[in-house]
Amino acid sequence: MKIGTDAVLLGAWTPISSEVNSILDIGTGTGIIALMLAQRSFAETLDALEIDEDAYEQAVDNFENSPWGDRLFCYHAAFDEFIEEMKDEKYDLIVSNPPFFPTTSTSEIATSRETARSQASLPFEELLHGVSLLLSENGTFSLVVPKEEESTILEIAASNKLYPNKITEVKGTKTAKVKRSLITFQFLQKEIERDILILEESRHIYTPEYKKMVAPFYLKL
Repeated sequence: MKIGTDAVLLGAWTPISSEVNSILDIGTGTGIIALMLAQRSFAETLDALEIDEDAYEQAVDNFENSPWGDRLFCYHAAFDEFIEEMKDEKYDLIVSNPPFFPTTSTSEIATSRETARSQASLPFEELLHGVSLLLSENGTFSLVVPKEEESTILEIAASNKLYPNKITEVKGTKTAKVKRSLITFQFLQKEIERDILILEESRHIYTPEYKKMVAPFYLKL
């Protein structure tokens, strides 16, 4: 699977305090977000979950060949299976770049990449409920979703007693429509911090804000 902008954004944007000791990446794909969070933190536990076998094997290989291999572990399981196995475990930070294509029938899903991005593989309701069970009392859940799904996510989260405390709207250029929403949730309800991130000034000319955010993770930008 390719490394997408959504994953890089989430890995770079997600707030990490010095108190974060355990992290879970749901639907890790090739492991890019977990690897970025390992680079950014001193968390002792960095668990990742991936249901697709090929992606899981690639994530494990990437973890083992990284400088943080001793802190990274990938589980090959469905989310409901993982919750059952880890029901007594709590994480200080949970992240997810969740599937967001509308649910389609199996016959219409042609590739592993499309399967990974279809809500059929992990509906938002299942994701948010599972997060509410695995997140520590003062923990943070961070995710990226299409702007048009933001209100749905907020509603489902609230039904699981998870409330947004920061929302960053992402635009490709200054004049473009908002494409993505980066959101953090906690169990504590408080005033939402809102801002906007613009990725490019023009084609392949990145804004200083975006470059500053992601530069630590690129050999060349």
